[in-house]
Amino acid sequence: MTIPGAADCHLHIIDPARFPFVPGAGYTPRPDETGTREALGAVLDAHGVAHALLVQPSGYGFDHAAMLDAMAARPGRFKAIAVISGEESDRALETLAERGVAGVRFNLVNARRDALAGAEAPALLARLKALGWFAQVFARDDQWRQVAPLLRRSGIRILVDHFGIGDLAFGLGAPGFQAVLELGRSGNAAVKLSAPFRLAPKRGDYGAIEGHAEALLAAFGKEGCIWGSDWPFLGMDYEIRYADCLAALARWLPDAADRDRVLRDNPARLFGFGR
Repeated sequence: MTIPGAADCHLHIIDPARFPFVPGAGYTPRPDETGTREALGAVLDAHGVAHALLVQPSGYGFDHAAMLDAMAARPGRFKAIAVISGEESDRALETLAERGVAGVRFNLVNARRDALAGAEAPALLARLKALGWFAQVFARDDQWRQVAPLLRRSGIRILVDHFGIGDLAFGLGAPGFQAVLELGRSGNAAVKLSAPFRLAPKRGDYGAIEGHAEALLAAFGKEGCIWGSDWPFLGMDYEIRYADCLAALARWLPDAADRDRVLRDNPARLFGFGR
């Protein structure tokens, strides 16, 4: 499945030989879990993917050197989602924006669980909104219920990570998942149909996600969905093939025109790819 101008909206640069990890910052990839800028370019080229939204991995903490290096090497091909402490100056954030950063990720699952819980959170979101950035949120079900009202009040554009699902066992009626659907209906959020392999109860069992995917498409609309592979597939105990991740999108979007919208048109509109 090759779509000219397609974008992968969730993947990572992992290059410890050139850019050492920050000790204690987050998940430290195994020696076999590398994803250099060169390897990334080869994977994208092999599958006809023109653009990518890089996401700062937790193992690099607030050090964006690896990601910025990849962006500088291929101007226009990449945009990025950073991870910040919140103590950065306005000028530091503006510099990131000038280099192609389009938002900030809040990993509430296995990084900073309280990143959006403090009294300073509204002011931080206001600073990010002023830059035109997204707040990309990775959260569990109970966390979505807590942070969704803050995100709506802030007015910032929202990116929902990995289907917005914490645990399939909670079902479609889970309060957290319902909060995600409300964000979709608000018209100021997009959801990443990314990394279904992290949700499937067993390898390749994407049928278990069908109901959730249908509900997301109804709430966000096809114009509110984007796709991401989650390459280089950190923390998995079996091999993930990039081609399979791309092909899985056809399960939820069997119409080719709809896939064009999700893979090309929506990322171009949201992140400015191709401009």
